[in-house]
Amino acid sequence: MEMKMLGWMAGVTRFDRGCIQDIRNRFGVATITDELRESRLRWYGHVLRAGKGTVCKVGFDHDVSGKRARRSSNAALA
Repeated sequence: MEMKMLGWMAGVTRFDRGCIQDIRNRFGVATITDELRESRLRWYGHVLRAGKGTVCKVGFDHDVSGKRARRSSNAALA
């Protein structure tokens, strides 16, 4: 949720000098980083549970050999 809306719902204004974390805790809203972490872990579990022949499992288990080719400095600037 947007922080402006949470502040409005809590009756807090910018002049109250409250901490954003206090407002989040009051409503039980997680931070964006926590939400993204949960999403990545959910996807990771999905990949681990997938069957052997699925595209995501094949890509996950694929072992890349060798090194990546070194780019020239001109290509990096373009």
